[in-house]
Amino acid sequence: MSSNQQPTINETRLRVRYAETDQMGVVYHSNHLIWFEVGRVELMRQMGLAYRDMEREDGLFIAVAEAKCRYRAPVYYDEEVVVRTRLKTVRQSVIVFGYELVRATTGALLAEGETTHIVTNTEMKTSRLPDKYLSVFCGALGNNGSTRGKS
Repeated sequence: MSSNQQPTINETRLRVRYAETDQMGVVYHSNHLIWFEVGRVELMRQMGLAYRDMEREDGLFIAVAEAKCRYRAPVYYDEEVVVRTRLKTVRQSVIVFGYELVRATTGALLAEGETTHIVTNTEMKTSRLPDKYLSVFCGALGNNGSTRGKS
């Protein structure tokens, strides 16, 4: 790994559907967390990993332990939103993803957040990421200061 490796960032574009809005045409707040999930799955796909395969082939899950979202500006029906997703921290049994939602037309920050995940097995007991996954996740961090620690 080179000392100036950039972190992997995924950008996924979404168009706000009518069903995602409230009576005022503003996106209902819980949809931001759904969009975070879309970004997370697409980031993993960009990294060459399929979450479905992780579950089926290895019996591993990355369960959400904590979710945070800071709303910065309203999002409206039919707007195009870019979900930017990156890894913030990777340890053997904990993964933290960071997110930004931005307006596609202006780049204005709409929301930002993070989700913390615990790696579990099929019995929902804490487990460790096998090296085949851990090395990919750590490589996608780039050199942002987060390390491959224990736990």
